[in-house]
Amino acid sequence: MQKTVHWLLEVSINKGQLDTFKVLIQEMVAATQDEPDTLIYEWCFNGDESACQINERYRDSAAAMRHLQSFEGFATRFMAAVTPVKLVVLGNPDAGIREGLAGLNPIYFDIQSGFSR
Repeated sequence: MQKTVHWLLEVSINKGQLDTFKVLIQEMVAATQDEPDTLIYEWCFNGDESACQINERYRDSAAAMRHLQSFEGFATRFMAAVTPVKLVVLGNPDAGIREGLAGLNPIYFDIQSGFSR
């Protein structure tokens, strides 16, 4: 069974918060650079920059938990700038990750087959 944990979080940008959110993104990306088991950390905007998809992939649940713990320092500013729309989690995260993400009402998909390189 693969140990990686992925998620794709879609957020809508709150009115008047785009510039603030973009500054926050740069801070969060810089902080995440030091997480060696964060494999993918991408922020993608739609055409009018009213929504953002955040694509994250971690080596395992422990790496995802380290990231969630570091996110606590950004959470208040993040939630003031955006409104979560949808969280899709791929993989087999442990109970701690499921608990940590519960407030975002995630949809879980277990990896059954395939590979990654």
